[in-house]
Amino acid sequence: MDKKEDYVLPSSGALPDPTRSRVVVGAKQLKKALLRRTAKEIYLALDADPAVTASLAALCEQCGIAPRWVPSKAILGRACGIDVGAAAAAVVE
Repeated sequence: MDKKEDYVLPSSGALPDPTRSRVVVGAKQLKKALLRRTAKEIYLALDADPAVTASLAALCEQCGIAPRWVPSKAILGRACGIDVGAAAAAVVE
């Protein structure tokens, strides 16, 4: 993957910047952050496995946080500063 640039998507706004915010990456870490009530912004990839994202979206709804949908795992992973795709990520307190 190429280097991270500032990615801004019309449907999701600015993606997380790991240099300015604490970011957790991955479904398990996102679920922990939601259950601990430390997640401020949630990002889910549209091309991720629906079995993963549907349960996370439902948990977001229960916690009162609207997830932002990103077109691909590759874009979300790149925005989080990792070299692989990410199905889910969150900015935490």
